[in-house]
Amino acid sequence: MTAFIDVRNLYVKYGKQTVLNNINLTINEGDVLGIIGRSGAGKTILLHVIRGLDEDIPAQGSVVFHTSRCEACGYVNPPSGIGKPCPACGGKMAPWDVDILDIGLDDLDRRAISRRISIMIQRTFALYGDDRVIENVMKALEDVEYSSTHTQSQLVQRAADLIDQVKLSHRMMHIARDLSGGEKQRVVLARQLAKEPMLLLADEPTGTLDPKTAKIVHQGIIQAARDYNMTVLITSHFQETIQDMATRAVLLDSGEIKMDGKPEDVIKEFMKSQKVVEKKEYVAGQPIVRVEDLEKVYLSIDRGVIKAINHISFDVKEGEIFGIVGVSGAGKTSLSNTITGNMEDAHGMVEVRIGDDWVNMLEPGYYARGRAKMYVGLLHQEYDLYPHRTVVDNLTDAIGLDFPAELAERKAIHTLVIAGFAEDKAHEVLSKYPGELSEGERHRVALAQVLIREPRVVVLDEPTGTMDPFTKRDVANSILSSREEIGETFIIVSHDMDFVRMVCDRVMLMRAGKIVDIGNVDAVLAKVTEQERQIMAHGP
Repeated sequence: MTAFIDVRNLYVKYGKQTVLNNINLTINEGDVLGIIGRSGAGKTILLHVIRGLDEDIPAQGSVVFHTSRCEACGYVNPPSGIGKPCPACGGKMAPWDVDILDIGLDDLDRRAISRRISIMIQRTFALYGDDRVIENVMKALEDVEYSSTHTQSQLVQRAADLIDQVKLSHRMMHIARDLSGGEKQRVVLARQLAKEPMLLLADEPTGTLDPKTAKIVHQGIIQAARDYNMTVLITSHFQETIQDMATRAVLLDSGEIKMDGKPEDVIKEFMKSQKVVEKKEYVAGQPIVRVEDLEKVYLSIDRGVIKAINHISFDVKEGEIFGIVGVSGAGKTSLSNTITGNMEDAHGMVEVRIGDDWVNMLEPGYYARGRAKMYVGLLHQEYDLYPHRTVVDNLTDAIGLDFPAELAERKAIHTLVIAGFAEDKAHEVLSKYPGELSEGERHRVALAQVLIREPRVVVLDEPTGTMDPFTKRDVANSILSSREEIGETFIIVSHDMDFVRMVCDRVMLMRAGKIVDIGNVDAVLAKVTEQERQIMAHGP
């Protein structure tokens, strides 16, 4: 195979932190190269360095593109075009090697390369939200000046062909903002294919999609690679993505290439590093949360009376990890808001035990639920850390008290260890900013931010989101560590049944505001219908 891109001695350092460490990699023309690694491994940075447009990345080394370039019009193609007629003007295609990290490289030459590169960025849908699908694709064609050499009719037909190629013809006239996540991602792919790129960079393109939709997007990219003689670099922390797509794979770990070879071999090596979740036997105490005959009613103009919570009763025991599962609209969010004291106009009883006293979370006032709220922690899926404050500042700010520096650091380290950090790692992250941490590390800091307030009960709202398998296990171990260390009680509201199995002692299945069943995890989850499983696979 012909070498297309040579990455040599590539380093990226931010201060003392090395993000990419001596990367050496040859990418051949026509490769579908899977770059696998957990969150924070450096996958996204590597793609952006290869793209060559981000001047804010402090990259050192070389990224040489071996290409063919038209001597007449300057059109750039992969090296297989050498000696062939230019597809743009018919001129002669000659060899052209370019190091896009060369600081002396002319901007026009750098952009001649970058114009032939497309990128799909994770969780980003670069679409015109108010325009129809076909209008979005037509605008992408106009951006590459397709309309300057073709008629309006040809422009429309070409846009329709691209939409058909990503299997979205049945949504051609839909407004882009009204599409599902998977459909939006396919429109993004069609827009990128409009450039007829020689290189497609796909950064976690299906990380937020359910498996069925992800496979459709994978197939679209693979087919496009064949149709356009396109080289593809795809990053993922999901082994299924690499299995589906890659002809070759690279394992990236802490900024270093650990393995380069067949996808199945690289995936096998990658999976070896997964942490086992050790769920030890734990004897829960007496009830710490009691719910009796709870009802919450909403009035809707369209739907009339809606019983979000329909006369339910249960308890949660001290030290227990208690799961609440169900599809969107089952009543999970209303229930968690009631337990944390953030729901008005509910009827029945919701009590939390503080010391020897039971406090009614439905009764307003400082000496009623106000007394208990400070002992009930809540961690949302979309948690917030102050990006311009260090970890230690994020943690001590959460307490809201002025601590001597030594005591603040001691308390922060102790809480980070409870949240699952090794003690040496806890010392190391104190002075870091959230942006310098991996997703799993940020989540553990956010959990520590809740635990440092010393709550009696912690409610976790969709704690795993779209996490990679490694981060999910890190979070599971953090929860189990917190329970083991301080007997913390957790209520986990989730659509992620695998995660619930990992950590929960008991689980409650809700449907239309009612309790379907409560008890043993496997027995209760067996009652989830296939339709509910499909809905929950899409997330909350």
